[in-house]
Amino acid sequence: MPNQIKFGTSGWRAVMAEDFTFANVRRAVSGIARYVVSQKPAGARVIVGRDPRFLGETFCSMASDILIAHGITPLLIAEAAPTPAISYAVTREHADGAINFTASHNPPEYNGIKFSTPDGAPALPEVTRHIEAEIAAFDANAISKTTSAKPKPETLDPRGSYLTRLREIIDLPTIKKAGLRVVFDPFWGAGCGYSDSLLREAGVEVAAVHDYRDVLFGGHAPEPDDHLLNDLRTKMRQTNAHIGIATDGDADRFGIVDQDGTFFQPNYIIALLFDYLVETRGWKNGVGKSVATTNLINALAVHHHIPLHETPVGFKYIGEMIKQDRIVIGGEESAGLSIRHHVPEKDGILAGLLCCEMVARRNQSLKSQLDALFVKVGSFYPRRENFRLTPEVKAKFTGKLTLNPRDFCGRKVKEVVRTDGLKLICDDGSWVCYRLSGTEPVVRVYTEAGSEQELEKMSAAAKQWIFE
Repeated sequence: MPNQIKFGTSGWRAVMAEDFTFANVRRAVSGIARYVVSQKPAGARVIVGRDPRFLGETFCSMASDILIAHGITPLLIAEAAPTPAISYAVTREHADGAINFTASHNPPEYNGIKFSTPDGAPALPEVTRHIEAEIAAFDANAISKTTSAKPKPETLDPRGSYLTRLREIIDLPTIKKAGLRVVFDPFWGAGCGYSDSLLREAGVEVAAVHDYRDVLFGGHAPEPDDHLLNDLRTKMRQTNAHIGIATDGDADRFGIVDQDGTFFQPNYIIALLFDYLVETRGWKNGVGKSVATTNLINALAVHHHIPLHETPVGFKYIGEMIKQDRIVIGGEESAGLSIRHHVPEKDGILAGLLCCEMVARRNQSLKSQLDALFVKVGSFYPRRENFRLTPEVKAKFTGKLTLNPRDFCGRKVKEVVRTDGLKLICDDGSWVCYRLSGTEPVVRVYTEAGSEQELEKMSAAAKQWIFE
């Protein structure tokens, strides 16, 4: 019996030659093809794209053949393309979905398949359940519902139209006028040649690092996190840059470094951009964030008299609100965001360019801007930690997650939130959120407090509560 292919919050990911095999890719794509045909029996068109990972071109060719066998016209992207560019292409081309071979920020030995629906958004759970059922049906018959009508594959280059859309969103003349100097790190990924070429074309001084294909991503995960941004910092010192912007393997996540080399965690970037977009665009329709993202956004929503929408973890929930035009910006602490009138998908390229615009227009470092936010609505210090659990500890802890504690870390619990996992909000505004991983014996712990000292106490108490 073949292994079950499960689509998580960002599609299906697995280690190549272990579970991500040609046979399993054939199963997964056949399941997607069967799903598409069930939604549109004739004339369907599906985009096929990839990030720069090993064998990406081969997997795209294979997917194209499977789609053709099902009577679906594949729109094949030749070069590696950012996930947000593929998302934008789906709606622009009125395609019936997209198959994107990417494992995003996972280590280089991984690959994955992400399916986007005709709205350009990540497939919602009801869609992925349908696809998983179609994979099971394919496995049972070992013969797919192929058709005699064989459409011809078409080619697609999403780059031009996506960059045109970014020119409409980003105030590039303001960035140029401010004399901003920028360094861009695409982490050898699909973002190569996007942010830097757009800025350069606008007359902005920009330098880049890691802007070529390397299927090993320098020997580590293509994740724009603090400890992996030292080459970016070195280039920033060499060029006396005002800001460093980075994207992950498929350019849907972002990493931002301030003028002094300080990494700015995504929690703060989303909050700063929320405040900035309200100020400069005048939008006030709402703000979206996952339950694990900083409550600085909650405080800003109150300050600006804007409705707040708190979602489970998974950008698809925020994407839904983007589609419905309910929010100015939506973001997750794991470095995903998008904004009003844009794609219902994470966009790391957009995030970096908006930060450039914000720093240029306000003529202030990110730290100065965050200090001003703290003065306006109070200070917030968030943290995320992962803890591995033994089977015994996990069983006991899973039981504890059903409880409603009345106090935590010497504070009174004023609210218990179960949007995703267990979130305990204390009367002083500090909070802890526990989420069990669905794929490994790990609990993700998010804490936040009003000072660094109080954060240390909350963090220690959060860990103690797991293991006591």
